[in-house]
Amino acid sequence: MKDSSSLSASPTKRSTVRHTRAIQRDRSKRPIVTAPDPVVAERLTELIHPHTLSQVAHYHDLGLRERILTLPVMVALVLSMIWRQIGSVSTLLHLLGEEGFLWTSPVEVSEQALSLRLRVFPAALFRDVFLSLLPALQERERVRQRPLPPELAWAKEHFSAVLAADGSTLDALLRQVGLLKDRPDTPLAGRITALLDLGARLPRQVWYEAEALAHDQRHWPQILQAVPHGALLLVDLGYTNFTLFLQMTRDQITFVTRAKVNLVYQVERVLHETSHARDRLVWIGQDATRQQVRLIEVLVGTSWHRYLTNELNPARLPPEYAVALYGQRWRIEDAFLAVKRLLGLAYFWVGSANGVELQIWATWLLYAVLVDLTDAIAEELGQPFAALSLEMVYRSLYFFTSAYQRGEATHPVVYLAQKADRLGILKKRGPPKSRLRDLALTFAQGP
Repeated sequence: MKDSSSLSASPTKRSTVRHTRAIQRDRSKRPIVTAPDPVVAERLTELIHPHTLSQVAHYHDLGLRERILTLPVMVALVLSMIWRQIGSVSTLLHLLGEEGFLWTSPVEVSEQALSLRLRVFPAALFRDVFLSLLPALQERERVRQRPLPPELAWAKEHFSAVLAADGSTLDALLRQVGLLKDRPDTPLAGRITALLDLGARLPRQVWYEAEALAHDQRHWPQILQAVPHGALLLVDLGYTNFTLFLQMTRDQITFVTRAKVNLVYQVERVLHETSHARDRLVWIGQDATRQQVRLIEVLVGTSWHRYLTNELNPARLPPEYAVALYGQRWRIEDAFLAVKRLLGLAYFWVGSANGVELQIWATWLLYAVLVDLTDAIAEELGQPFAALSLEMVYRSLYFFTSAYQRGEATHPVVYLAQKADRLGILKKRGPPKSRLRDLALTFAQGP
């Protein structure tokens, strides 16, 4: 049987170049920001610096000589560049010489020395600092008490992890420096793929691919290696791969994805069917990839939304939970938005692939710390994470700094929780409403 729906013409994707240029102009003209207060600097140091120091031995194992711009100095410098959104290299070097950054004392460095270091400093060291930090933040999240969307709360009790995987193309490299000077085009900075823990909002893994046009499925092997047995994995249409769907079934990994409109399938058995919802066992694939899956369909307005899962037993994964959980996949899009727009990964300091990668790992480091801070505020308020604005938490640290300097605040979590309404940290409309109840009623209806 073949679905008769036809693909609608996809609109041409608008270029991000104009948007990126606007960000570049904004960053280059931005005035020097105030230094972070000691409490924020202490929090960053407490969370990140031990994991930086843990990589120093590896730094020496690589045969790297001691220089002024050592691993701890480089991590502090790049983190501060992003966290404080410093607008130019000259400003960055001036602040490094006058104030120092985080755990680094003031040091004089030439622009030439910094540019060279950004081109040759092993980006893998930054990546390893990031990956070393993640388990510590995940452990902090596990002991927190704050509400979860009902479908996520249910899933955490039934699966070893609830994860989403997706990729995102980075913006254009518009700073025509070094090897890019003579290029007539504006090359893209590459592509990132992330595996996100939906309950914690923290990445489990992030991969970088310098080839911007690389297909999403290039990282399937790494994704499957990072997903534990008994987990639920949510992926979009771009990850449709019958061979890997079969492998996940064998590896005891449950997946939920959208079904393509031209999906070819044969119905084995109807589990549930009404005018607004269907749940059926179907066969997909051919020969070695032939397998049985569930095809779940829900009528939304005038369109049928169709989902595939390899969990064949609706008692273990009710159809309303499968659909509602797939809706939580959007949280990974929120993560990409925060990393690229809020923390500035749409603006690159250098044209070298190595410099781009350094910035990528430092940005994800700061994203993870910001998620941890937002989660702590959510616990203080007794609110779900989704009720808070990650962006306003980040922007409101300015007001905490001012209050701290006046002697009116001592702890960012307590202060930002107390001022959550006034500062816009608590969303005016609250967290997005769960579709679970409406979906349960839809599937509970008779023929």
